[in-house]
Amino acid sequence: MLRLAFNVTGTDSLNKSMGTREISSSLRKALLHGESMSLVLYQDKLAKNIDEWHEELISESGDFAFVITSRDGDVAMTMIDKDKNIYVNEEARDQLSKLWAKNYVKNAKFLLPGIADHINEYGLAITGITVQKTSKRSKAIGMGKRFLY
Repeated sequence: MLRLAFNVTGTDSLNKSMGTREISSSLRKALLHGESMSLVLYQDKLAKNIDEWHEELISESGDFAFVITSRDGDVAMTMIDKDKNIYVNEEARDQLSKLWAKNYVKNAKFLLPGIADHINEYGLAITGITVQKTSKRSKAIGMGKRFLY
């Protein structure tokens, strides 16, 4: 089970040249259709804040955080884990896909509108992920077919 939470930090340059619809379209292409992401945008808007986001992740006892931004049709993202492993762009998307496994598309589609709104308003969106282990189902013994005599 995943607990997802938005946490948003403002940036100096907001994304006012694109509306939420255009941002959402760019995010959909990058996250769901595998389009390439911008290393220049990552370096410009995300790389300098890694330490701050990692500290916040640790203080909130999270397992992962991913941060995503968009500008002029380009998308950049980073994913940080509690051990401070840093994944950038396509590698971050791949890690997120592995983490969410069967639910990647469903989770991405669910989160995209909120992420696009936050990027439009604040320039980026931060999503924290806490993985909660659930016990595996065990088969009940003796629950097969029963015959009445």
